[in-house]
Amino acid sequence: MYNIGIDLGGTNIAMAIVDENGTMIRKDSTPTYRERDYKEIIKDMGALANKLIQAEGLTEEDIHSVGIGSPGTPDTENGLIVYANNLKFKNTPVREEFQKYLNKPVYIENDANAAALGEYESGAGEEYSNLVAITLGTGLGAGIVIDGKIITGSYHGGAELGHTVIQANGEPCSCGRKGCWEAYSSATALIRDAKKAAKANPESLLNKLVDNQLEKINAKIVFDAADNQDKTAQLLVTQYIEYLAIGLVNVINIFQPEVIVLGGGVSAQGDNLIVPLKEKMLDEIYGGKDQFKTQLKVAELGNDAGIIGAAMLYKVYE
Repeated sequence: MYNIGIDLGGTNIAMAIVDENGTMIRKDSTPTYRERDYKEIIKDMGALANKLIQAEGLTEEDIHSVGIGSPGTPDTENGLIVYANNLKFKNTPVREEFQKYLNKPVYIENDANAAALGEYESGAGEEYSNLVAITLGTGLGAGIVIDGKIITGSYHGGAELGHTVIQANGEPCSCGRKGCWEAYSSATALIRDAKKAAKANPESLLNKLVDNQLEKINAKIVFDAADNQDKTAQLLVTQYIEYLAIGLVNVINIFQPEVIVLGGGVSAQGDNLIVPLKEKMLDEIYGGKDQFKTQLKVAELGNDAGIIGAAMLYKVYE
């Protein structure tokens, strides 16, 4: 049995045929050109799906279902994308439109939730009954899977953990609030703070690593400079980890998950991130260090998590 997983992004549409064990057997992508009408975008999605099926020597009968992970808020029951701020989608009938090109069951979910399900089914969380996945990228995405069910609240817009406030009247967030966790613990937040620090400390290694072109600073450069004993970068990393720890302990206090899986570009730091982060979390955890039972792991599937999770949506919604 095969399923098709689709990661619908603002820049690219990534897609794969996935077997029932969560293994991708053929993958491809196409540009989204997000300024277009939704019908044109979905037409391209349908064409790519059929291209994959034919290239793998399969037929439509070999495909069990199609799952779509999309930015924004889905209506999973009715097959709609209610709103996506980086696509021209508003109450868009994605299921109905896609089935014009491939008449199979179509399941729709938020992309962060789909990525969480991917890690749950065949990634860092496959040994656990429940997890919270946190993506540290341009924003701070989150997905919650409890006993195989995606937790999104009554109106499909839950699990926006990045938009919980950790600093009253703090840094402005893209959502319109101030002091959101995302505004302190996303890769974007670290880069913002690093640019300010590099400008204020011209002797910092941060400047040397980018030839004084501050627009080239990324999260990896900050950690690299800290590894090389640059005091400015070390302060940045320490501050970043403190904010990240505050949010993660909040997650543990609310959900008590067996495992928290960290993905996104910052998670590539591995133990350079995980070891000091866990030490800080131990100082914050409710009930003291003996109550720290949640595992902290780095995501294993990378950019494929959303595709694999989308393909596995049938397990949640059938």
